[in-house]
Amino acid sequence: MSDDPIQLDEHRGMAAQKATELRRLVSEVAAERAKLQQRQDELENALAAAPAETWAEAVEKARYLLALFGATSEGQDPRRQKLIQKLLEDFERLLAEPEGAPETAAPAASRRKPSRKNPAAPGLPAASRK
Repeated sequence: MSDDPIQLDEHRGMAAQKATELRRLVSEVAAERAKLQQRQDELENALAAAPAETWAEAVEKARYLLALFGATSEGQDPRRQKLIQKLLEDFERLLAEPEGAPETAAPAASRRKPSRKNPAAPGLPAASRK
């Protein structure tokens, strides 16, 4: 008697071999999907466990959520993909700035308070608004 295992697939027809292989692949994919879901749940629990202590931590949480949204049908819209990309670029740019770096000043016109004389048109006398 031989100690070699018997290869049952050799005794089946080609269709039965393909069906068996497909069942094995489906089973493997289902197992991997379950593992992935478990890891994703663990990650989400860790992200939700405590508030971010730094901007970098907050950005990592936002990146994760953007990736989830980007994978949805709504997130696949080219305009939304562009917005996601621009936001990720903003994150990189802002995180690269040194701590305490002065923000770019807003133009003087945007900082000006509306005139009490003419709240609808700052800087114009009340008689000019008609």
